[in-house]
Amino acid sequence: MRQLPSIELSIEALRIDFMSNLITRTTELAMSVTLTYIRPGDTVVDATCGTGQDTVALARAVGDEGTVYAFDIQKTAISLTEARLQSHGITNVRLKAQSFVTMDKYVPENNAAAVVFNLGYLPGGDHSITTTADTTLKGLECALRIIRPGGIVTVVMYDGHEKGAEEKKAILEWAEKLDQSRYHVAYVSLLNQKNDPPEIVWITKK
Repeated sequence: MRQLPSIELSIEALRIDFMSNLITRTTELAMSVTLTYIRPGDTVVDATCGTGQDTVALARAVGDEGTVYAFDIQKTAISLTEARLQSHGITNVRLKAQSFVTMDKYVPENNAAAVVFNLGYLPGGDHSITTTADTTLKGLECALRIIRPGGIVTVVMYDGHEKGAEEKKAILEWAEKLDQSRYHVAYVSLLNQKNDPPEIVWITKK
């Protein structure tokens, strides 16, 4: 049975103060769970690198011997992520200025410890450029092929805009139909929050 990284790894990567309320910070909650599935030397995927915050956390988790593949269709996102990586002295990330539906061209089947999707649009960017249901479902199918048994796919969803609501609906319908003999699926929603907070889906492969 493989050993999981110690909790100190999650604290270092995200600088979490356990006196604060992690459940109110959905993206950090999503990453803190994801990191428990990663060990030094692993291969992981940041499907939507955006500004590079998740990419840095993943790169620290896999260490110098591991590899992060980070994808984004927007050149601005690639440039922002590259700058963030350089500022942290991180060199174990392979940036790909292309769609996450190509991830299985770079990562073999049953090889990745984790794949992370942070959906929606680039913070501070053009809100008309956003992930969509059709493409995201194709990306999720790729992710299920490349994660290893015991690996995890993490999906952070935003339904505060029309395409985001359509995308979330499609993801939940797709995830609910996954074969229970092969996958476990968990869904986290902040039920009493009315301002469209992010929601999380986690999928693990048996």
